[in-house]
Amino acid sequence: MTIKVALHHRTAYAFDRPVTLSPHEVRLRPAAHCRTPIASYSLRVSPAKHFLNWQQDPYGNWVARLVFPEKARSLEITVDLVADMTVVNPFDFFVDKPAERFPFAYTPENARELAPYLEVEPLTPRLAAWIEGARARHLASPIATIDFLVAVNRDLQRDVRYLIRMEPGIQTPEQTLERAEGSCRDSAWLLVQVLRRLGLAARFASGYLIQLVADQKPLEGPAGTARDFTDLHAWCEAYVPGAGWVGLDPTSGLLAGEGHIPLACTALPSSAAPVTGFTDVCESVLDFEMTVTRLHEDPRVTRPYDEAQWAAIEALGRAVDRELADGDVRLTLGGEPTFVSVDDREGEEWNFTAHSPRKLALATDLLHRLRARFAPGGLLHFGQGKWYPGEPLPRWALGCFWRRDGTPLWESEALLPGLPGEPEASREDARRFALEVAAALGLDAGFVLPAYEDPWRVLRDESNLPAGLDPLDHDLDDDVVRGTLAAKLAGGLGLAAGYVLPLKAAARAKPSAPTRWLSSPWPLRRGHVFLVEGDSPMGYRLPLASLPAQLPEEDEPVIAADPFEARDALGKRKPGRGRKPAPAGPSAGREVVRTALCVEARGGRLHPFLPPVANAEDFVSLVGAIEAAARALARPVRLEGYPPPDDPRIARLAVTPDPGVIEVNIHPASGWDELSRTVTALYEEARLAPLATEKFMLDGRHSGTGGGNHATLGGPTAAESPLLRRPDLLRSLIAWWQVHPSLSYLFSGLFIGPTSQSPRVDEARDDALYELAIAFEQLEEAFPAGEANERPWLVDRILRNFLVDLTGNTHRAEFSIDKLYAPGSATGRLGLLEFRAFEMPPHARMSLVQTLLLRALVARFWKAPFRGRLVDWGTRLHDAFMLPPFVAQDLRQVVEDLQAAGYGFRLEWFAPFLEFRFPRFGTVAHEGIEVEIRQAIEPWHVLGEEVVQSGTARFVDSSVERLQVRAAHLNASRYAVACNGRRLPLAPTGTPGEYVAGGRFKAWAPPSALHPTIAPQAPLVFDIVDLWNGRAIGGCTYRVVHPGGRAYDRFPVNAMEAESRRVARFQAMGHTPGPMELPEEARNPRFPLTLDLRKAPESAV
Repeated sequence: MTIKVALHHRTAYAFDRPVTLSPHEVRLRPAAHCRTPIASYSLRVSPAKHFLNWQQDPYGNWVARLVFPEKARSLEITVDLVADMTVVNPFDFFVDKPAERFPFAYTPENARELAPYLEVEPLTPRLAAWIEGARARHLASPIATIDFLVAVNRDLQRDVRYLIRMEPGIQTPEQTLERAEGSCRDSAWLLVQVLRRLGLAARFASGYLIQLVADQKPLEGPAGTARDFTDLHAWCEAYVPGAGWVGLDPTSGLLAGEGHIPLACTALPSSAAPVTGFTDVCESVLDFEMTVTRLHEDPRVTRPYDEAQWAAIEALGRAVDRELADGDVRLTLGGEPTFVSVDDREGEEWNFTAHSPRKLALATDLLHRLRARFAPGGLLHFGQGKWYPGEPLPRWALGCFWRRDGTPLWESEALLPGLPGEPEASREDARRFALEVAAALGLDAGFVLPAYEDPWRVLRDESNLPAGLDPLDHDLDDDVVRGTLAAKLAGGLGLAAGYVLPLKAAARAKPSAPTRWLSSPWPLRRGHVFLVEGDSPMGYRLPLASLPAQLPEEDEPVIAADPFEARDALGKRKPGRGRKPAPAGPSAGREVVRTALCVEARGGRLHPFLPPVANAEDFVSLVGAIEAAARALARPVRLEGYPPPDDPRIARLAVTPDPGVIEVNIHPASGWDELSRTVTALYEEARLAPLATEKFMLDGRHSGTGGGNHATLGGPTAAESPLLRRPDLLRSLIAWWQVHPSLSYLFSGLFIGPTSQSPRVDEARDDALYELAIAFEQLEEAFPAGEANERPWLVDRILRNFLVDLTGNTHRAEFSIDKLYAPGSATGRLGLLEFRAFEMPPHARMSLVQTLLLRALVARFWKAPFRGRLVDWGTRLHDAFMLPPFVAQDLRQVVEDLQAAGYGFRLEWFAPFLEFRFPRFGTVAHEGIEVEIRQAIEPWHVLGEEVVQSGTARFVDSSVERLQVRAAHLNASRYAVACNGRRLPLAPTGTPGEYVAGGRFKAWAPPSALHPTIAPQAPLVFDIVDLWNGRAIGGCTYRVVHPGGRAYDRFPVNAMEAESRRVARFQAMGHTPGPMELPEEARNPRFPLTLDLRKAPESAV
C-alpha cells in the first residue's frame, strides 16, 4: 500500500529596494540517508539570473550554493518533491552485541569518528538534575539500549510542552527546561545535549515532517492530525553501533518514520539552517507556504472507498432493493463474520484452539454491546454449544434473542448478568428463586426439589487415588480434573448444589391458547436428586435414567414446530403471580414430567437452566416468570440451558468460539439500508470490544481472521425462501460461481483447493461437472418454470451429494445447503443457503460490497435464470486463476454482465479486494522494462494421517508459495525474465507488451510436508535477461525472511508493521552478475503459466 504525495514549499522575501544578495546556501534537498522514497525533486529559485552549484557540506548533506550577479527586489525559493509514503519500521535495525545494553562504550575508532557529535555544552543545574533523574528512573537495573532511548525520548516529550516559537535561534537546554516549553528545534537540541551527556553520540536533524490523516482513529493514544499537513521540523539522531543513526523526535515522543524527511544532519543546529545568506540593509517581508497533496493512493483495506464511490454503492444497493421488492423476491441476508483479539495475537485461542477465559470475556462484552445496539429489550442466553473430539469441554454459545414485534422479551436492564456491582449469589438465593418461579407459574412449592452432588461417586474417586496423594494438591497435572475435584470436595457434599423444578408446558388446543404449566414429583429410589457426575451445568446432569420407565404411548417427546407452519402474533402471555397454585402431584395419571427448570448458584451468580420447549409462546411465558422472580428477589440471573425454538417471530444473534476466532451469527436483514447499518455497527462494536477483523503472519503477510465471513441467503420464513420457491435461482448461483472462478478465489481465505473447508464443486472429482450437469437437468424437470414448489425436500435430495468436500461433508463446501431443506431436523429446514468460501474482509464496507454482489445476482437471476453450460476448467483453476491478472479479467466479465443487466457495478469497487488478496511486494524498472512482484494464490494440501501424542493428526502443508511476476513494455524477442536462473513461462495478458507468469517454490521446511526432502528455495533472484547479449540488465530479490536475518518473535501489531516487514523482504537490486545463459524450458502442459522450482527443468528441444 503506497500513498504518493506532493510536497510544495515556497519561501519568498520581498525587499523595499534593490539589494545585493550574498552567496546563499540552501539545504532543502532530501539527504542521502532519507528512507522515504523520493520519486522526483525540483528546486526553483528567483531571480532567474543566478548560478547554482550542488555540493556537499562536511557532514555529507546536500547544499545548493547560489550566487546572484545582480541586485534584486525579491528572493523566492520553491521546492517541489514527490514522495512515496511507504511504511518505514523505525525499529528495523540490529544492535551490535557490545552495545545491546546501556551504558556501553564506543570503540576507539568510532569515538574518533564521532567526536563532533560527543561535544557537550557547559552543564547547567536544571540539565544536570534532569539527567540524574533519567539515570535514576531508567538505569537502576540493566536496560536495553533501544529501550533506554525510547524512554528518554518519551520523558522529554512529557516534560517539555510544544509551542510554535517565531523568534530566531534556539533556546539553551537550561532555558527549555526552565520554561518547560519550546519549539521542535529547542526540544531536539535539548535531547542532543542530554544524550551526549549520557555518553551517546547525537546530532541535530532538520527536515520536512509530513503527517497524513489516519484512515481510522486509534482506540488508545493520540488521534493524530485532523488534516494532511507538512512543515519544517527538527529532531535528534543518536548513533548506536550496528543500527547506525536512529531518529528520535522529542516533540512527539516517537521514533522518526516515513513522515520524517531529513534535509540536514549536523553536530550544531546552526549548520543545519535551511537557508543561510545575507543582503544589504533593507526592510523585508517574508511569505511562507507549505502544502502536501495526495497524488495517488493504492487501494487499501483501511479506506477501501472514497465518499463518492460509497455514495454510488449505496445508491445501487437501494436500486437493487427496489427491484427485489418489485419481483416479490423476499430475500434476507445474514452472515457469520469472525473476529480475533487486538491485544493478543500470540495466544493459542487466536490461532488454533477454541477455548480460553479471555475469549469468553471478550465474547461476553461483545454480546452486551450488540444487544444494546440491535436489541434493547433482548434476552441474553449463555448456552452450551457443540463438543468436538479432542476438546476438553463443550464450546459455549452466547445468544441474544428478541421479539420482532418490538415487545421486550426481557424488560429489567438492571437484572442483566455481568453488570458492575452485581451481588454475589448463594445457595439460599437459588432456593428462593426456584420457589418464586414455581409461584409465578402457578405451581406448588412442593415440586421444587433440592439436588446434590453424588457423595458415593466422589468418595469412590478419592478412595481410588494412590496413597499419599492429596486430591486438592496443586501439583496435579490436569487442570480440568484438579479444578473439578477441588470444587466438589471443597463445596460441601451435604449441601444442595441447586434446585430442580420438573416442568413442561401442557398441550394446547389451539396456538392462541394461553400456556399452562405442568409439574410432578420425581419418584427416585434413593429419595433425593443426585446429579450425574461432571462439571457441566446441573441441567445437563439430571438423573433422568433413574426416573420410572414410561410406556411408549405415554412418552411425549418435545417436537420442534415445523418451520413451514403458519404462526399467529406472539402477544403478551406472561402468567400472573396471582394464579392459584396447582396441587402437588402429577398433572395426569401416571405421568412423570421428565424436563425441568434448574437453578444453581455457581461462581457467585444465579444460573437458571431453561428446559426445552417446543413453542415460542411457551418460551416467552417461561422467561416472563423467570424475570418476575428475578425482580422479586432483585437478583440478576444468567440464563443457560436450551435456547428458544427456531421461530421467525423471534430474532436472534449468537456469539460462539471457533478455533482461532470468535464467530458472530448475525441476524438477517431484508433490505440494503438495514444490512448496511447492521454490518457497520457490528464492525464498530467489535473494534471497541476490542476485536480485530484481520491477522498478520510473522513475515508481514496480511489476511482475514481465518474463520471466514460466511453469507447466508434465505427469506423471512422458510416457506418464503426464494431458494425454495424458485430452485432455478439456486441452480443459477451454483453455475455462475463455477463459470467464474474469480468469485471463488478473490474473496476466499488462504486455505483453498480440493482439501480445503470450502472447495469448489469442480475441484475434487474429475467427473463432478458431468454428474452436476445431470443433476441440473433433473432439477429443471422436477421444478418447471412458473409452477409453485410443492416438494421442497427434493431440492436437497437432488443437489446434496454434489455440494460436498472430498469426504462427503455437506457443511464443508463452497455452497452449503445443510439448512435449506434437510429432512432430518427442523433446524435443517430453514430455507437457507450458506456461502462458506468468503474470508473475513478487514473493513465493513468491503463486506457490504460482497453482500451487494450477492443481492444483485439474486435479483438478476430472479428475472432471468442463468442457463449457460458449465465450464471444464481443468488445471487452469490452479494455474491461470491463481494469478491476479486472470482473476481481474474474469471479474471484469462479471461486472460487465451485471452492467448489461442494469446493475451499475464498477470494477474499481473490487480493487481493495485485489490489493488485499494479491499484495504488491515491489517494482523495478530497467531500460524501460518494468517488473512487478505480487503475492499469488497457492492451494494447500492436507497431508496423510500421522501419529501424535493425542492420537492421530492430519497436517496442512503451507510451505509452498506462489508469486506473480508481471513484465511491462517487454520485447519478448530480445528479453526474458528469469527466476533463480530459470526462464519464467511468460504469457501475454492482452495488454500490448505486458506478460505475466507464476512462480512456485518451497518457502520453508516444516517437519511434515508434501515433499519433505526439498530444501527451501528462497531467496528468489529475478533477472531481466538480454538474450542477445547474454547478460542480466537488472533485477530484484525477493526473500521469505528479513534480509538481515531478523527472526521475529511475535506477530505484527498492526497493518503498518506488517507492511514494513513485507517491504523489507523485497530489494530492488541483486541481479545475477556476469554472463548469463538462459536455456529454453518446455512449458508444463498442465500448468503452462507457472514455473515450479521444485520440479527439475525439461528441455524444450
